[in-house]
Amino acid sequence: METRLSDPSTQAVPPLPGAASVLAQRLGATGGPWLSGVSLAQSGTMRGSPGARPLRFSAAQSIDLRRCAFSWRANVGPLGCVSVVDALEGSEPRLDLRLLRVIPLGSATASPALTKGEIMRYLAELAWAPDAILLNPELDWQELDGRSLRVGAGQGAARGEVTLRLDAQGRIVEARAEDRPREEEEGFVERPWRGRFGDYRQHEGRWIPFAAEVDWVIEGRPFTTWSGVLRSWEIA
Repeated sequence: METRLSDPSTQAVPPLPGAASVLAQRLGATGGPWLSGVSLAQSGTMRGSPGARPLRFSAAQSIDLRRCAFSWRANVGPLGCVSVVDALEGSEPRLDLRLLRVIPLGSATASPALTKGEIMRYLAELAWAPDAILLNPELDWQELDGRSLRVGAGQGAARGEVTLRLDAQGRIVEARAEDRPREEEEGFVERPWRGRFGDYRQHEGRWIPFAAEVDWVIEGRPFTTWSGVLRSWEIA
């Protein structure tokens, strides 16, 4: 399978496999040449480990439709005192935490493992950016069966792939991978990971899931690390 990762402004999207085209159609994507991204707002809870107490968050996110790039900015914890930036910008990953938006609490050093994890997040969140299926030339697709597809992007050690499972209406209900890098004490460890989508609503002509959960699987036991709902979604 060929990997495509270059300047999207100079690269046409190659013909899609039939299953990917059908998925885009069922989600209401148009792939209009004037479209560039989506923006959304979320709220919910998140935690970093199975024994941790879930913390409430509110977040704003932008997702690029023409390249693998996004920016997620959240306020977490009591009074939103911790700010989090989780992003993939120009193929460079970014993950940092600050107290009161000023005091650094930690950041992850850019690496192929971090880039791979961020690419996999972008791929899993195509449910929130369905027009990227038609507009992003960095994506490559493989039909697995009538109810699942694999989508990948990136190259070398930073390449990520995610399997998308569809419901009876042809909408994405699960995104999963067995090898998403997770930052742990000893460094990044590849772990099974999955996202689940629900509460689909027709919004701005597209079918968008307004609820989602994300699980890590640690030593064979899943725990929910993120649970949230959309408060707004718009395309530009």
